[in-house]
Amino acid sequence: MFRQVSLALAAAIVMTGAAWADPIEGNWKTQAGSTAAISGGGGAFSITLKSGKFAGKNIGSLKVAGANKYAGTITDPETDKTYSGKASLSGSSLKMSGCVFGGLICKSQTWHKL
Repeated sequence: MFRQVSLALAAAIVMTGAAWADPIEGNWKTQAGSTAAISGGGGAFSITLKSGKFAGKNIGSLKVAGANKYAGTITDPETDKTYSGKASLSGSSLKMSGCVFGGLICKSQTWHKL
């Protein structure tokens, strides 16, 4: 009996941990066709390219900025220039934007959850 209760408790803890994962975490297909991994926790996330020409390169960091909204920095892997960045999550789509001049000029793209 004790063993069954222990197994049930362990299973509940594992399932609860998965439920606490932020929906932004995971692998995403970028607009360029590469795979980007977003990982982290506690409200801070790192973006690393996992495939493509720049595999292994860290291209950004984001923090929670509201419900399904994130803000931080985004680096263009082609030019190594870093921009003010933001992201918004809608279902399995993540709209990423990098901006200059306080948000006057922005480039955006949509990533899809793998």
